[in-house]
Amino acid sequence: MVSALAFFFILTAYYIIRPVRDQLSGAVGSSQLPLFYTGTLAAMLVLTPIFGALVARFPRRRLLGWSYSFFMVCLLAFMPAFVAQDSIGARTLGVVFFIWVSVFNLFVVSLFWSFMADVFDSRRAREVFPLIALGGMAGAVFGPLVTGALVGMLGVAPLLLVSAAMLGAALLLLLRISVQRAQEGAAEQPVGGSLWAGIRELWSSPFLRYMAILMLLGDGIGTLAYALVADYAKAHLASSAARTAFYAHIDLAVNTLGACLQLTLTRWLLIRRGVVWAVVVPTLVNVTLMLIAAIVGHAEVSILGYGVPFLAIMMIATRGFMYGMTKPASDALYTRVPREMRYKGKNFVETAVWRFGDVLVTSGVTTLEGLGIGLGRIALIGAGIAAVASWVARKAATSPDLAPEDAGASVQDARAATES
Repeated sequence: MVSALAFFFILTAYYIIRPVRDQLSGAVGSSQLPLFYTGTLAAMLVLTPIFGALVARFPRRRLLGWSYSFFMVCLLAFMPAFVAQDSIGARTLGVVFFIWVSVFNLFVVSLFWSFMADVFDSRRAREVFPLIALGGMAGAVFGPLVTGALVGMLGVAPLLLVSAAMLGAALLLLLRISVQRAQEGAAEQPVGGSLWAGIRELWSSPFLRYMAILMLLGDGIGTLAYALVADYAKAHLASSAARTAFYAHIDLAVNTLGACLQLTLTRWLLIRRGVVWAVVVPTLVNVTLMLIAAIVGHAEVSILGYGVPFLAIMMIATRGFMYGMTKPASDALYTRVPREMRYKGKNFVETAVWRFGDVLVTSGVTTLEGLGIGLGRIALIGAGIAAVASWVARKAATSPDLAPEDAGASVQDARAATES
């Protein structure tokens, strides 16, 4: 399937540069993460109305071409900076690159799934979205393998060139899908509407409000684990290459778990039990992980004879379920909302709202630690938040403003979806 192959290249590109970003946060520790996330949030608030204006004015083929080409050029422009990382400083380069990669991830990936929600009807989406996500998971596994294999030989900077090439391959495939669908004149027209529609719909749509709240609650556990792992990397890993390899191994474990879920439980749940189960199960997993973290704290778990901090296991599990189950399930829900909401509302939730949650979590953790509250009590708070997220996830999947699952499906839609 062309869509799955395109997503493979997108996530390969992202997971080649993600360890490069994370080694910078590992160099400075969690104390700098609020700064990183605040800068990212500011960038999202500036770029979201710009993205809305582009979606309103230009057909998706041009939007895909311009967006992906922009990020490819940026990747090449960052190469000299990483050659001079020691002289620039990890904190300075970290702020800039962390913000840029976060924007890359949220805009490139969010735009891809908005495009997919435009291509597939609801019934077909439940069948193929897990397969498309599986193609992405294959790229998410391949990317860390490429990073781990090349960083020792080539260094950090040349990895950006490899990432740009992968993104270019994804763009060519997406343009091919767009050409195949060009006979549907309405689908190729600009979305139209207001550039502020994504923000406005957050208040007017119950479904979008639930998704925004779920994003705030569900992201907290992963961000908490990320901050604590950053402190571990700062304390134990001295060089940028060692930190890059360390984060590549974590990403490999996360995405291997996500791929296994795509092959087994996720697709079965979506087809046999429906979207409600697929969005609720990961939140219940988060409750369990947080309760275990409250008991074991910083203890290590023996895996194949190696001691692994449980916090790393928690980070792997929460992200694995998010990418392997929550994401394809929530993206399937967006096939049942108006087209403008698929692009603008979805994009606002997955950019500005997500990073606002990161700022809240990292600032909250810093405050709690400053008050002398330890990991056990913080984990208990997290378990309570995850429990609330379970209720919100169910409300989102059964929101009254969602269209019926098979509404608007047609023979032409099904045939075009199969070809894509």
